[in-house]
Amino acid sequence: MASHTKPPVKPSAGPSTGPSTRPRVRLPRLRVAAVTGTLCAALVAGAGPAALAAHAAPTPPPDPFKGLTADQIADKAVTATQSATSLRLAGRVVSGGQPLDVDFSVNDHHQCTGVVRLSGGAAELRQTGTVTYMKGDEAFWRASMTSQGMPEPQIEATIELLKGRWLKIPQGQPGTEDLTGVCDLKALLADLGRNKAERTGLTRGPDGQVKGTPVATVVKRKTTGETTTVSVSQRGKPYILRMVKRGGSEPGVVVLSDYDKPVKVVAPPADQTVDLSKLEQGNSTPA
Repeated sequence: MASHTKPPVKPSAGPSTGPSTRPRVRLPRLRVAAVTGTLCAALVAGAGPAALAAHAAPTPPPDPFKGLTADQIADKAVTATQSATSLRLAGRVVSGGQPLDVDFSVNDHHQCTGVVRLSGGAAELRQTGTVTYMKGDEAFWRASMTSQGMPEPQIEATIELLKGRWLKIPQGQPGTEDLTGVCDLKALLADLGRNKAERTGLTRGPDGQVKGTPVATVVKRKTTGETTTVSVSQRGKPYILRMVKRGGSEPGVVVLSDYDKPVKVVAPPADQTVDLSKLEQGNSTPA
């Protein structure tokens, strides 16, 4: 931000900041694409070691997929999963050589709530309507801003400003596209069946269980050594319940649960938030 736009701001606590250290929050690149990419790649491509996808079921249930090929099972799983009105997504993916842990619930009304962890830090995430809220600890903000090349004085001032507060992120704020995308269930699932040509040549793995639910598994093994496992519910709708991607540059494990259950999101109190749009204008007062 140019130094002539407004006078230096002072965080609500801590030392004053000069023009070169004015708190200006750059949202962390959470690489939500890594999460959705793992999700979509698994549903498009197939699966990996069956032992990682499901535990052996003690009593096999009647097979609802009897007579279907693995490709046909995958088609049914994609259709069912795309019809969900809400779900919970939890797991770990690797992007850029760094692990990213996520655990959040999202519905088809642009509402979500959950936690993101990376580089030893954590942040809570909430979205309701057109506003996203994020509350990170010091380690989270420091890792996020350092990775984007922010100078140390600016990082310190911003961390002090956000200590114990939620960052309020209005829709359309530059640089927030990844954050709003993670709370858009329809967009999250839109790509699942887009490339059907790649969802062929699957094989069926051993049946098993995911959190007590009987599942079928479908498997895809690439010539590059990358394998992906998709576990499909054999009870009720054939929802995707777990995906395991092994090998390649972005391995990961994602578990899907709580399909079609209500997602309750409560916006933080106004006096506990800092508005990102006001920060960008040089105003650091709570929203």
